[in-house]
Amino acid sequence: MNRRGLILSVLALGIAGFGGATWFADRSQPATDVASVAPEVFDALMRPYSPILGPENAPVTIVEFFDPACEACAAFYPAVKDIMKEYPEDVRVVIRYTPFHGQISEVSIKLLEAARMQGKFEEVLQALIVYQNAWASHGNANVQKIGEIAGGAGLDIEKAMTQMKSPDVIAIYNQDKADVETVGVQQTPTFFVNGKPLDPFGFDELRALVASEVAASKS
Repeated sequence: MNRRGLILSVLALGIAGFGGATWFADRSQPATDVASVAPEVFDALMRPYSPILGPENAPVTIVEFFDPACEACAAFYPAVKDIMKEYPEDVRVVIRYTPFHGQISEVSIKLLEAARMQGKFEEVLQALIVYQNAWASHGNANVQKIGEIAGGAGLDIEKAMTQMKSPDVIAIYNQDKADVETVGVQQTPTFFVNGKPLDPFGFDELRALVASEVAASKS
C-alpha cells in the first residue's frame, strides 16, 4: 500500500461502525421559530470563527445550519450560490456545522476545517457537495472517497490528517454542535436571514426573504 492509500485507510478508521443510530431529522418539519425561545439563542446563531462565504461586511447575512452529508443541503447549494451571485455585495453566508448523520458528518466537517486551514475551503466544500452520492449515500458511507474527492480539489490529505485532530478544529466542532442544540435546530438545512427564521421553508421562500432584507438594507 502506498503512502496516500495508507493515509486514506487511517482516515477510514475514524468512521468504523457507521450505520448505527445517527443524530438526524428530515426536512419535513418547519424551521425552528427562534421567537419562541430564550434571547440567548440569538447569540448562538453565529460565532466569530464561523466560515463566511461572500463579503464579510455584507448587510444581509444568511446563517445556514449545514451538514455536508445532507441531501437537502446539497439540493439547496446551487440556490444559495445563485442568491450570492445575484447580490454579490449585499449577501454573505455563515456556515454552522450540524452533524446529523453521525460519524460520516463529523469526518467531513473536520475535513472542511482542515481545508479552511489550507485555504481550500470553498473548493473542497463544492467538491464534497457535487460528489456527495459517492461518499455519503445513506447506509453506505465511504470515508476513503471523502479523502480522494478532497485531494482532487487540492487538499493536502497528509497535512489534513493532523489538522483534523487539532484543538482548534475539535473546539469548533464541539461548539457548533452545542449551538445546534441551543438554537433548537432539528433538521438540515435550517436558514436564518438577518436573524429571521425561514418559515415556511422552501427555495422560493429563501429567495423572497433575502430579497426583502436586501431591499430593507438599501432603504
